[in-house]
Amino acid sequence: MYVIAVFGNFTILFIVKVEPSLHGPMYYFLCMLAVTDLVLSTSTLPKMLSIFWFNSREIHFSACLTQMYFILISSVLESGILIAMALDRYVAICHPLRHSTTLTNAMVAKIGLAVLLRGIIVILPFPILARLWPYCRTNVIPQPYCAHIAMVSLACADTRVSSYYGLFVLFFVMGLDGIFIAVSYTQILRVIFILPTKDAWDKTLGTSFYIPSLIMSLMHRFAQNVPLHFHVLIGNVYLLMPPMLNPIIYGVRTKQIRDRLLRLFTHTGA
Repeated sequence: MYVIAVFGNFTILFIVKVEPSLHGPMYYFLCMLAVTDLVLSTSTLPKMLSIFWFNSREIHFSACLTQMYFILISSVLESGILIAMALDRYVAICHPLRHSTTLTNAMVAKIGLAVLLRGIIVILPFPILARLWPYCRTNVIPQPYCAHIAMVSLACADTRVSSYYGLFVLFFVMGLDGIFIAVSYTQILRVIFILPTKDAWDKTLGTSFYIPSLIMSLMHRFAQNVPLHFHVLIGNVYLLMPPMLNPIIYGVRTKQIRDRLLRLFTHTGA
């Protein structure tokens, strides 16, 4: 899964770089998603493999905090990139004449920087608070990665500040992101039913694959009252599947990327 994730996401980045026709907002946002998936998988999977292959079940506290930070920031970054993708599809389908003048390269860069800064600022308190708590209980966590809830639950102190802040991020950051994405797709579908052209349907079908990552994120966050082994399973799937599946899904669904990839292999074979 790690090899597929790394190869697939680097392939997306390479194809977009070498193909001038793909130098547009949707593909730039897709590259941002690919980089986020690479960060998420690289910050978790090597340690998972060392656990299962070499029984290396220990991690330094600082390294655990660092891994936790990258896991959390990847989730917020992906949520922000999904918003950017929804905005791009909304303008492309609902206001096609304004697309080229609204989503310029400069605007795409500003959106990407805003998403990154928001993620850094929003997630930074999590490791800071986790480092402040005293830990006098067991140092064993059930997941093969440093989940925030699992770490904080080991602290022998009142950790309500961490819990309240986690709820704030969930409802006022991820929740608002979900509402914005839902509103965008509602407007897109409204236009699709009014002007059911094949090109518009193709664009909407392409955006339909942005939604599973959001669903998995919300499912992971709300599934707190389930058996521990099932929660660990959901957490592992949440971390492992999107980085592997996203490049496959986008490579199959996006005609321009698929055609460029076929030409690349055809040229190599010749």
